[in-house]
Amino acid sequence: MTRFLLLALLLLGQPVLAEVYTYIDDEGNRVFTDRPKAGNAKRLEMAPSNGMGAPAPIQPPPLYAKPIPREQGYQVLRILVPEPDATIRDMEGNLIVSAVSEPGLRAGHSYRLLLDGNAVGEPGRSPVFPLQNLDRGTHQLAVEIIDLQGRMVERTPSQPVHIMRTSLAQKRQARPCKKDDYGVRPECPLKDKPKEEKDIPFVPFI
Repeated sequence: MTRFLLLALLLLGQPVLAEVYTYIDDEGNRVFTDRPKAGNAKRLEMAPSNGMGAPAPIQPPPLYAKPIPREQGYQVLRILVPEPDATIRDMEGNLIVSAVSEPGLRAGHSYRLLLDGNAVGEPGRSPVFPLQNLDRGTHQLAVEIIDLQGRMVERTPSQPVHIMRTSLAQKRQARPCKKDDYGVRPECPLKDKPKEEKDIPFVPFI
């Protein structure tokens, strides 16, 4: 029986066999062979091999961008204005951000400003970014250099800036409203304009 199992495994493991025969020997054992035998030997029909070899190795996806050569990168990129953790007091919430890089901006590259993680305006060659009407509170600033495909080449660390906007009441206190300011300055609405006293007509005494 052991001989039968070994022979069967060997036959099944062969990739291609021309013909296989089987018969019962004198001891009652099933025998497999590739040689025909007179008598009760029968030819077996073998299923064709699928020819499947070892699976091809999976290729990793191509990298989105190759590392930038050192000679095409930047040694320095930082925000000049405002300084980190600066407090800006502006009635209108305006702020000017300025950056500098070393070396200067290369061909095909642009500066881009990030405010609280979101791009502001369009990328450009100028490292100066005017911001208007910022909300009161703390904001995060960062500047990037990007290539023509919009891929980041260099980026500054995010740095906080604190915007202090004067309330309308504080504006009126610092600069009281005059007659011609009502309806012109936001802190001087027309509804707050004092009513003018009408002149009493002069009636001569008779």
